[in-house]
Amino acid sequence: MVKGVMARVFRCICIQLFLAASLLNAQPSSSPELLSARLDALLDASQFAHAQWGVKVVALDSGKTLFERNADKLMKPASNAKLYTAALALDRLGPEYRIRTSFYADAKPGADGIIHGDLIVYGRGDPTFSARFNGGDYQKAIQPAVDAIVGAGIKSVEGGLVGDESYFRGPPYGSDWTWDDLENYYGAPASALTFQDNVIDLVFNPGETVGAPCSIVTMPATTFVTFSNRTETSEAHGRASIRLYRPLDKNVAWVWGHVPHGSSGHTDSVPVNEPALWFVTMLKEALAEKGVAVSGGVRKMDWLDRETAPLDISKLTEVAFVESRPLAEIVKGTLKPSENLYAQLMLLQVGAKSGLTGDTQQAGVSELRKFLGGIGIGRDMEELDEGSGLSRSALVTPSATVKLLTFMNQHRSRAAYFDALPIGGIDGTLRNRFKGTPAQGNVHAKTGSLGGVDTLSGFMTNAAGVKLVFSIMLNNYREPDAEHNGRIEIDKVVNAIIRE
Repeated sequence: MVKGVMARVFRCICIQLFLAASLLNAQPSSSPELLSARLDALLDASQFAHAQWGVKVVALDSGKTLFERNADKLMKPASNAKLYTAALALDRLGPEYRIRTSFYADAKPGADGIIHGDLIVYGRGDPTFSARFNGGDYQKAIQPAVDAIVGAGIKSVEGGLVGDESYFRGPPYGSDWTWDDLENYYGAPASALTFQDNVIDLVFNPGETVGAPCSIVTMPATTFVTFSNRTETSEAHGRASIRLYRPLDKNVAWVWGHVPHGSSGHTDSVPVNEPALWFVTMLKEALAEKGVAVSGGVRKMDWLDRETAPLDISKLTEVAFVESRPLAEIVKGTLKPSENLYAQLMLLQVGAKSGLTGDTQQAGVSELRKFLGGIGIGRDMEELDEGSGLSRSALVTPSATVKLLTFMNQHRSRAAYFDALPIGGIDGTLRNRFKGTPAQGNVHAKTGSLGGVDTLSGFMTNAAGVKLVFSIMLNNYREPDAEHNGRIEIDKVVNAIIRE
């Protein structure tokens, strides 16, 4: 009897060891039930009692939904809206599309190199006159325009430089951007003639003694915006704190705050008013350095000006031109750092090319609706009204975003679209997220954030080797503390998905 009991115990131990070994060696399960249990536990945490989650996770190859919650509810996407704008631009224009900036005059320069009259700089929305596209070199940002003018044999302009931004019709700001966005770099005005992202980068250096004003260094060097400097150098402890205020219709900024003595300084940016005027102001200075004199001043013309003083390009001569970097590079420069201006310019570009009359932004949104309708994203699934996601009234469903991403995964411009997405722990707005986790180098996704809003949508592969497309949206979330902010909570959800 004792031998029988011992035998049963031995068999039981063997079975338990076998099961333990099986569990250790088993491949991770992609069971929707296990995934749902894990995600439900995260999403139902008490800190989200008054917030709203919208989540959808789909196996990319099979199309099987592995998890969803509120997937058909309209929610604020924040910068996830850029996924839609980039897809539209690539679909309508193609990754090799380039934007042309033209230089018009009454006639080509003669042997003496003189332009008799004005030189009109006619923009069509090229964002690549920027240090961002020139290795961070502010001097090179305007160089393509200078090279084009000098290369055309122009040695002097008897008239002035006219910055013409009339290619886009309508306000310079996106629908439902709030007034306090507009004095920040991320709310820079859109213009058909854009230079240096329509912002001036700033460095605030501490003074030589405590209490002395801080110095303000502009990059690029310019006096286009003047500063009322009310800053001071603080004790050599603590953190810098700078506040900027630039009225929307002025190129004067008031600055308050402090920078600790002996510190390396503080960086910020201020948007410019009248971007087309900013462009030709900097161009005139750069031309002077090359010995090309402009006798007249600089001025700008917009769509309202052209209603009373129409521009007939057919009666002018294009003496030079510059073409932008390919659209694929612009899309990458938009999605990786989440650049609002570039996204809005892409929407306006599509609107201007559509042939629709009236407000260019409305034309772009109309083209977006046509595009989305063609891939099965109906009006009940989106309410997008500008290009960047800065709008407080924009709405989409997680299902719509998953459908868009799935479509673009098979699109002819798939490579340009996928390569433009930030990579977890590697670059873009995800460079400091997911480090040391299975999501690092795995998640390719677009971030989004506004007050009370965090989103992340894109692609990843789970531990079972299943390729996934997903959209995670968290709205109306009041963060209880820094350790439970929206981005951290979304990252927990991503890592839980990958584990399955």
